[in-house]
Amino acid sequence: MKTQLDYAKAGIVSEEMKQAAGPEAISPEDLCGLIAAGHAVIPKNRNHSFPTVLAIGKSLKTKVNANLGTSGECSDMVLEAAKLDAALNAKTDSVMDLSTGGDLPALRRFFLEKSTVMVGAVPIYTLATEMVKNNQPLEKMDGDVLLKSVEKQCREGVDYITVHCGVTLASAKKLETYERMMPCVSRGGSIHMYWMRKNRKENPLYEYYDDLLDIAHRYDVTLSLGDGFRPGTILDATDGAQLEELMILGELARRARGRGVQVMIEGPGHVPLQDIQSHIQLQKRLCDGSPFYVLGPLPTDVAAGYDHITAAIGGAIAGAAGADFLCYVTPAEHLGLPNVDDVYQGVMAARIAAHVADIAKGLPGAVDWDRRMSRCRQDLDWEGMVREALDPGLVKSRLQVTRERDACSMCGKLCAVRISREAISG
Repeated sequence: MKTQLDYAKAGIVSEEMKQAAGPEAISPEDLCGLIAAGHAVIPKNRNHSFPTVLAIGKSLKTKVNANLGTSGECSDMVLEAAKLDAALNAKTDSVMDLSTGGDLPALRRFFLEKSTVMVGAVPIYTLATEMVKNNQPLEKMDGDVLLKSVEKQCREGVDYITVHCGVTLASAKKLETYERMMPCVSRGGSIHMYWMRKNRKENPLYEYYDDLLDIAHRYDVTLSLGDGFRPGTILDATDGAQLEELMILGELARRARGRGVQVMIEGPGHVPLQDIQSHIQLQKRLCDGSPFYVLGPLPTDVAAGYDHITAAIGGAIAGAAGADFLCYVTPAEHLGLPNVDDVYQGVMAARIAAHVADIAKGLPGAVDWDRRMSRCRQDLDWEGMVREALDPGLVKSRLQVTRERDACSMCGKLCAVRISREAISG
């Protein structure tokens, strides 16, 4: 069975490439070339059917992901269904199931069956959760069992998986010479680091990476190479552990493409505003232009409760610099499991950042949306403003116009648009 990358390398335009090119300002043939070069991916498991097949990468619209799923403290399928609806209503491009509580296989089946967009997962969560439930210490994790768990989830239809293959003995050793305030904030990364330290062995996902590639190729699952040593505070950004891991991920990305496996790279995290652009550019250079998937990044650590706004600021800058895929951050980040409204707000904030980035990238047609909205505002076309808004429902509920419908309640008779229009018309 061939993967999308296999087809692209052979110059064959697949049906998925035609579909993914549809909403983009790019031809299926050009998208095929980008995939062949490793600059774009189509996360689409051959065992998963869903209506909205999209591509992520260079010259494409910046995409948005919403993390969903339960925790050991809160496992409610009804709540997860409502959160999925909220994410889809907010027009997310992807969802990830990060569940660590309840019936994990049932939750994964639910997301795969009900989502209309691509679905991602972090396989290590399932195995670690099962071990905790059975009172087994994490250091007893078996590499072969981990790979079997990865294959099971891929066989079920997950479109892309986060795998922390870059958390190795070499990258972990950098923590000994670089004094971090927060050594490891990645849940998957910390599990692998703990296992390696306890067993004094190499990360099985790195040691048996070829076996992982066999699994990914079999189901055409896109590997999202996770950044286990992403900074959890702006004070730890761009240090030795992070850069060592990034160089390893670049090597692993090349090996994946050589085997016909699609791959993208995950990035931070918490990064000071002035360093975001250079970090994206460094990643692109070290990883040969692979699609870059970022969490935020957050340029300050003090905005708990408003981190969806913080992430939108960082995400817009990252996207403008070349990041291709923004993982949302909700108002609940650092505080607890997000609720339905948190999910909706997180997706909307990330979509704002993505659109701002697309304008900065100069993507054909991106600014046309703003031009249509501006024309509606100049014409005092209230219905048009609702129609063109990112969130039409919110605008419709908040819009307050005068009885004559010639101004909103902000300015009333002193509406600058109306007055200037009358002045110009004479």
